[in-house]
Amino acid sequence: MAPKFRLDRKGVAEVLKSPAAAALINETARAVAAQAGNGAVVSEYTTDRRAAAVSVPAEDQARGGALTRAAAAAGLEVRIR
Repeated sequence: MAPKFRLDRKGVAEVLKSPAAAALINETARAVAAQAGNGAVVSEYTTDRRAAAVSVPAEDQARGGALTRAAAAAGLEVRIR
């Protein structure tokens, strides 16, 4: 029988909102953007947690999968919904 696990939602929220999490998220987004090429743009923002988005020109993604390749090169898992 597996041991009981209780998720500490308040603790997880605290971690996801922390400056350390923001630094890691933003660093990863910048690494992806650097791999994606000159047209890549990083947007850092906060919702209920720290977040960042990387965008590339649609043509770069359509022709060569610039963002998909850059994310994979940074060690991120890329999946189709």
